[in-house]
Amino acid sequence: MKYERYDHTAVEKKWQNRWEQAGVFHAAQSMDKPKFYALIEFPYPSGQGLHVGHPRPYTALDIVARKRRLQGYNVLYPIGWDAFGLPTENYAIKNHIHPAIVTKKNVERFKQQIQSLGISFDWSREINTTDPAYYKWTQWIFLQLFKHGLAYKKEMSVNWCTSCKCVLANEEVVDGVCERCGSEVVHKVKSQWMLKITEYAQRLIDDLDLVDYPERVKAQQKNWIGRSTGAEVDFGTTAGDQLTVFTTRPDTLYGVTYMVMSPEHPLIEKWSGQIQNLDEVHAYQQEAAKKSEFERTELAKEKTGVRLKGVCAVNPVGGKEIPIFISDYVLVSYGTGAIMAVPGHDSRDWEFAKKFDLPIIEVVQGGNVEEQAFTDCATGTMVNSGILNGLSVEEAKVRIKEYMQEKGFGREKVNYKLRDWVFSRQRYWGEPIPIVQCEKCGYVALPESELPLRLPEVESYEPTDNGESPLAHMTEWVNTACPCCGGPAKRETDTMPQWAGSSWYFLRYIDPHNTEALADRGAMDYWLPVDWYNGGMEHTTLHLLYSRFWHKFLYDIGVVPTAEPYAKRTSHGMILGENGEKMSKSRGNVVNPDDVVREFGADTLRLYEMFIGDFEKAAPWSTTSVKGCRRFVERYWNLQNLLIDGAGIRPEMESVFHKTIKKVGEDVENLKFNTAIAALMALMNEISGNGSITRDELKVFTLLLNPFAPHVTEEVWAEQDFAGMVCQQAWPVYDEAKCVDALVEVVVQVNGKVRARVSVPADTSKEGLLELAKAQEKIQAEISGKTIVKEISVPGKLVNIVVR
Repeated sequence: MKYERYDHTAVEKKWQNRWEQAGVFHAAQSMDKPKFYALIEFPYPSGQGLHVGHPRPYTALDIVARKRRLQGYNVLYPIGWDAFGLPTENYAIKNHIHPAIVTKKNVERFKQQIQSLGISFDWSREINTTDPAYYKWTQWIFLQLFKHGLAYKKEMSVNWCTSCKCVLANEEVVDGVCERCGSEVVHKVKSQWMLKITEYAQRLIDDLDLVDYPERVKAQQKNWIGRSTGAEVDFGTTAGDQLTVFTTRPDTLYGVTYMVMSPEHPLIEKWSGQIQNLDEVHAYQQEAAKKSEFERTELAKEKTGVRLKGVCAVNPVGGKEIPIFISDYVLVSYGTGAIMAVPGHDSRDWEFAKKFDLPIIEVVQGGNVEEQAFTDCATGTMVNSGILNGLSVEEAKVRIKEYMQEKGFGREKVNYKLRDWVFSRQRYWGEPIPIVQCEKCGYVALPESELPLRLPEVESYEPTDNGESPLAHMTEWVNTACPCCGGPAKRETDTMPQWAGSSWYFLRYIDPHNTEALADRGAMDYWLPVDWYNGGMEHTTLHLLYSRFWHKFLYDIGVVPTAEPYAKRTSHGMILGENGEKMSKSRGNVVNPDDVVREFGADTLRLYEMFIGDFEKAAPWSTTSVKGCRRFVERYWNLQNLLIDGAGIRPEMESVFHKTIKKVGEDVENLKFNTAIAALMALMNEISGNGSITRDELKVFTLLLNPFAPHVTEEVWAEQDFAGMVCQQAWPVYDEAKCVDALVEVVVQVNGKVRARVSVPADTSKEGLLELAKAQEKIQAEISGKTIVKEISVPGKLVNIVVR
């Protein structure tokens, strides 16, 4: 039979349906096999559908998952939808459609697109964060956090997006604007639900030693948590109150010439009767409130501030009165909301001191502090420092800590940059927070039997200008009875952020239909931790940190069996437009995967996205290169025209086949998909050069290619009447002895210059290699009549004969 051009349109849908009907990718309920849990970041189903960047991580882990199934693992590779969120709500507002309808439509579109790619997801475990059966357990986790004192409500200055009209977590503000819409972010004081992630700060750092994450991911998490060791120091004030600061350099206390407080510091109002320029202070506070944290802490910005006239601080090591300023670069939410300024050794303090004509004292010898701050002061000798004079910096740190504790004005302290997680959103499309407020009992948790607390139907999803959630208008829903005393109470009208549902979704995949628990404990004992989690670097300090926090809490209360949720984390690079820029509708460079699948087939798209370059780096799209991958699919299909009688792998093909089995297997595990495909292309060339292929050789090639191109390999397998489906077979095993070339080419040098090349058996000894080299005519001519000074023989590589 002559095989003509491969018709992907007739093949791909057929196999997608067969796989799902047979349930071949559904994880087995039995737990007798070794398990492999592969996880991708579940997608947010936007109205635009997929672009070709989305399938890259899905395909990568699909290749790993398919290979592990062939190796005998019970594989869980699930899919679901992170479907709450502002884009859907904003679209619903604009088009007067309920967000649930928008979500359903978007999910259907995404699902159809993903299924067209042949990704081996277990669709029987599909979840959706907007499903009440799912968010019942999101609410249940929140109640446990509340009961354990890790969820609390607090009046605080928050990041307010002027367009989304909702509160943003610090992690959602990028360069002073909303990460979602790019609009200005200002500060407002609001009552917010908070999660005490700071309680887990040290464990979130320490337990990074337990996991296999890229070093850059670990570094980003550690930097975001921002652990620093130092001391808390109490400065007296002329108002009678103590002003406490955290410093990593208590050894520089003698160099403190002024202090700076955050404009929001509570002591300012307490001192209002003593501050002589209160109007000036209030005006500055109002200006500071309009700025984002990014604007306030930007190093390059002009230094501004107002001195508190009428109140001074007292330096505890000299007793000298020093001025107090307020300035917007100090944040009330970090540390104590106040700092001690050492302008001699800090550039920002130096610039501030110069602007306001404040004293500058050198306390670590070196440099000229009148010209600029001497910041190279991690080591050195103390000067102008009283009891510390003449000590090294390290000696001074020890001495000053002892002195502070002796005198009672300071103590050692570990500080973290990480702040508690702002958990409230003043929007409709999110999980309702299962709390009521009772005048008598305060904040009260809903009984767990009343979960899920469902979102009510509302006429308008528009956020209110006063910052209240649209739910606040639903008086019939808001007004309720207190579960504790039975008296009148009001439901919480803020909803949870989108991060809530994504902080634990990997647990629900384990047992998605359980109505009695978020997942069966026995199933979690088997499946956890997730073996391999791939996701974007942009989620390192958001989702990844949040989900680790939730998991550790669930571990502490005995719900989950592991301290960490993910054993391994990898990241992928973006696929850029053909112009090398990030794909976006505004740039007109978005490539729709539907178009690629329609013209070239899903297998071609999969191969190209894995062949495009280093998986962990960004790469531009190239339609020309897509065509090259299609030609490879055609060449594989046409191998059927080269079939000959005969079983097994022929002796002359053994080495190349076994080396390819080894290479592809290792490369898949190391995310080197491009070089794995290159090895298959090289094997294809060897087969074509030979002009024939046996049925067993075709079987091996098909098994190696299957994780990359599952549709065409299943079709070839069926065409040749091989038993079962490819995805139900065993992964080929290589013989290490056959991975070595039978013959190798050795370079023969005389006095370091190449004079001959000789093919020898790969296992030729040093002595045998020398004999063979000297037997070559060209070498005999070079060494004849000369004295051999030295002989170098490296088996498998070279011989060098030194003569004179």
